[in-house]
Amino acid sequence: TLPTPGIAHLVAALGADCGLAVSASHNPLPDNGVKLIDRGGFKWEPEAEAELERRLAGSTEPAAGPLPDLEIEPLLAETYLAALSEQLGGERPLAGLTIVIDTAHGAASALARPLFEGLGAEVTALADRPDGSNINRDCGSTHPAAMARATAAAGADLGVAFDGDADRALFADERGEVRDGDAILFLWARALAAAGELAPPRIVATTMSNLGLVSALAAAGIEVVRCPVGDRAVVETLRREGILLGGEQSGHIVHLGLGPGGDGLRTAMAVASLVRAAGRPMSELLAGFRRYPQVLVNVPVASKPDLGSLPRVAAEARSVEARLGDGGRLVLRYSGTEPLARVMIEGEDQAEIEALAAGLARVIGEELGEARRAG
Repeated sequence: TLPTPGIAHLVAALGADCGLAVSASHNPLPDNGVKLIDRGGFKWEPEAEAELERRLAGSTEPAAGPLPDLEIEPLLAETYLAALSEQLGGERPLAGLTIVIDTAHGAASALARPLFEGLGAEVTALADRPDGSNINRDCGSTHPAAMARATAAAGADLGVAFDGDADRALFADERGEVRDGDAILFLWARALAAAGELAPPRIVATTMSNLGLVSALAAAGIEVVRCPVGDRAVVETLRREGILLGGEQSGHIVHLGLGPGGDGLRTAMAVASLVRAAGRPMSELLAGFRRYPQVLVNVPVASKPDLGSLPRVAAEARSVEARLGDGGRLVLRYSGTEPLARVMIEGEDQAEIEALAAGLARVIGEELGEARRAG
């Protein structure tokens, strides 16, 4: 098996017409699906995916005959690992560093340890025994607690947890504190800017990224450009705006100078290299990043009209924004996959934002909830 970003790399490197990744991504086994990669290594556009689905649904061609057995080509994985290793250069560039790695019983299980040991790091591996059904089960980037505890217990320099197809990564510092994609964007963006490699001095983050990231990077002269949630939206904004670095809180980080999409292994290498080069604990490197208190409330809804078209909801949202002023923000949106409205509020006072979120959620529930439909 190969991580999704490994397939993306190989499609572009080999001049293939398309790449297919069968993956549960960060989800459990029943959520397996297909990711389609174009010739440049980027995900297919939604319109192209929809057109393929229409053509398949309307096809009257008879089913194909027996397919030949798939042949595993081990050199492809080696090609991908070699390309990753070249990112850092030098001989054993991570020598002296200790890392705990959680591969989520997924696609990076056979690759992460040899990659980081080849770079000179001392590695402790967790959740690296896939059995075909245990992907992301109580491990990986959606369940990073075990990795964080192991990092602190081992006295390691850092820990990293990938998701099932290894296109995202979350970290733990040497104290075992989990660090999400916002923290990694802060760390990597400042390092790139200090090296004169962040031109223009801007990054892309989604609407869900913490206001503390905006504040901390502004102090370093770096602007944050917001985009909708989703790695596809991040990449689209990076390409349109000519920006190098972007990502999501979930740990999906994209450096367009290194590859066409998020790659958890590449991100982990970059972070490990920054920690080693600094010669200081990861927690110290992130000391300038102060996360604003944040609360997220999910409200079950029976329908999804434009929230701004509902007078009570719109009035309550305006009241919340007025209370927050410049010291906070409100993000109000629907889930793209579930019958939920999401109320996310950030501000300086945890109790205040919890009360504001609860009030707005109550109004949304009264307007759009299941009880409303039943009545």
